[in-house]
Amino acid sequence: AVLGQPVLLTGKGKITLGKCSLGCWPSPLFHNGYAHIEARESSASVDIADGVVINNNACIIAEKSSISIGENTLIGPNFCIFDSDFHGIHPSHRQDGSHVCAPVFIGENVFIGHGVTILKGVTVGCNSVIASGSVVSKSVPKNVVFGGNPGRVISNIE
Repeated sequence: AVLGQPVLLTGKGKITLGKCSLGCWPSPLFHNGYAHIEARESSASVDIADGVVINNNACIIAEKSSISIGENTLIGPNFCIFDSDFHGIHPSHRQDGSHVCAPVFIGENVFIGHGVTILKGVTVGCNSVIASGSVVSKSVPKNVVFGGNPGRVISNIE
């Protein structure tokens, strides 16, 4: 991997980096951010494939399952992706560790804009575009433009 910004790789799980780029110059958040990539528990994994470019200030956390980013995916600055909610919704379960985690898969040749958050259990289909500022809480088909909060399909890519 080519590191263009400070990167913290941490956790008890497995992190695999292909021939990818983490951090970009010149680009926003270069001087005041870093990439945080974490495979928190021993069951967790993060796999970033060849040709992936992740801009500055990324946060990628696989708590108990997996996050996979496919080849030639381009990701804008201030990006977050999580396989977990990290806490239960009900007040009596917020700190008991009973929350659910679900794998996240981003296909090949995806373009993800600035300030996107991708949540647990999501699959993003190959060649799709995720618009800046989107919150992706459901899976995205291949070859579409997807955006908003909550996100929805905006159009097909011809």
